[in-house]
Amino acid sequence: MTVWRRFPQAAALALLLIIPAAVLAEVPANFDARVLEAMRTHDVPGMAISIVQDGKVVHARGYGVRMFGGSEPVDADTIFPTGSTGKAVTAAALAILVDEGKLGWDDKVIDHLPDFRMHDPWVTREMTVRDLLIHRSGLGLGAGDLLFIPRTSRSRADIVRALRHIKPATSFRSGYAYDNILYIVAGEVVASASGQSWESFVRERIFKPLGMRTAVSDEADRFATANRAQPHARLDPRLRGLGKQQVLPEREGLGQVGAAAGGLSWSANDAARWLQVQLALGASPEGKRVWSEASARAMWTPQVPIAIQPYPTPITDITPQFSNYALGWNVQDYRGVKVVQHGGAVFGVLAFVVLVPERNLGISLMMNAEDVGVMRGLGYELLDHALGMEPRDWVAAFDAWNKQRLAGGLAALEAVGTQARKDSRPSLPLSGYAGRYVDAWYGSIVVDTRAGALRMDFTHTPNMAGTLRHWQYDTFRVDWEDASLEPAYATFALDAEGKVARITMKAVSPLADFSYDYHDLLFTPMAAKP
Repeated sequence: MTVWRRFPQAAALALLLIIPAAVLAEVPANFDARVLEAMRTHDVPGMAISIVQDGKVVHARGYGVRMFGGSEPVDADTIFPTGSTGKAVTAAALAILVDEGKLGWDDKVIDHLPDFRMHDPWVTREMTVRDLLIHRSGLGLGAGDLLFIPRTSRSRADIVRALRHIKPATSFRSGYAYDNILYIVAGEVVASASGQSWESFVRERIFKPLGMRTAVSDEADRFATANRAQPHARLDPRLRGLGKQQVLPEREGLGQVGAAAGGLSWSANDAARWLQVQLALGASPEGKRVWSEASARAMWTPQVPIAIQPYPTPITDITPQFSNYALGWNVQDYRGVKVVQHGGAVFGVLAFVVLVPERNLGISLMMNAEDVGVMRGLGYELLDHALGMEPRDWVAAFDAWNKQRLAGGLAALEAVGTQARKDSRPSLPLSGYAGRYVDAWYGSIVVDTRAGALRMDFTHTPNMAGTLRHWQYDTFRVDWEDASLEPAYATFALDAEGKVARITMKAVSPLADFSYDYHDLLFTPMAAKP
């Protein structure tokens, strides 16, 4: 039974009558019906959509239900995790401190965090606050994410200390590679310069002045809020994104350590307030200055060019002509019109925020599922309407793109499976692979045997343990007990004495999220204690 049979259409329409019809003039005709139909046909449980035009909230609304199979509706005050769209909030927190003269964008990070170290001592000395925000550090894509994704027992101080062990992929400031870990460092700079925690600063200096009454910066406050959306995903063992929608355990997500990189939550009403202050260049809807206009413009100023990879045929027209990263924002064009935007994704929840400064327009969409085509499709349909472009069924276009993407992923998996030498044998008895191993930046893992099976436990990542099944030669496939985690291959390399010298890993799925940076790990046996 789908969720829609448990949430009658009449109830959904009743919720839509809360806002007078006159307010809906800025959205496409029958837009609410369009949203509900797209959600119904894709089994999306809930969404929250906000639109601001010329400083006014013209749409702030929830759709569907908070949890698949439930009956509690999503309304305009239901909170959703905002994922990496919250990076702009961390940038705004720093901007307020810049306005107050407590730091500068080009201050050296080490002057605010004396224990901060990168792998290269020269980069350590030269890294600035600005560098933390714009993905030009030399780290590889998603480097270090396994320190805190999907969850961790580490502190932020532990993560800052681990940075010194992550080798760069390129030279400093030579190019763009998206990361999360340096936003955690940026949050620690906020704490150091302000004398209060990042959570407290964001709550007191951004949320309260803006009247964002449902927004939370602390995970404990999110769990204490009854009106919150639950995460969902499709967890087919072959590829994430296939299969039926499932509810995910919400307490197994990002965790508080990574909050400055993407751990905020807010509602459609508060998303609208955020759009208003952005479009007003730092002023609240009531005219109170939260950060300066100079800082607002600085946060939108392009810093690092992003190489453009054309999208395939179904969605070719969303390919930008230019793309750059600013301070917590992407600055690019949509069909020739400049937009300031950012996407967000934490496990089971997606978000998308786009601003069109020259039209004084802001749009926010949040979803408690991973069906990105519905969210982005509806977002682009709203943009087309606002920009006077010919209407297009972007949801259908994204469906076609996603079908191609998943088919390609399945084909790649089949090719790997065909090439595998499954008739080969491991070099050692299972007990020969057992032991405690350590990676310079991640830390320790344990490989042991239980009931005749080989198991791996990422000891700093709670509940990240699973069984190793032989794949070929000395390579095993790790399937985690938590099915929401991407499986991996683990390859044991032996030394001349036939003992394990190192373990390398890589994700099984060719479509795995970049945060599963298994390929950056190099485990070696831990020395026995004397």
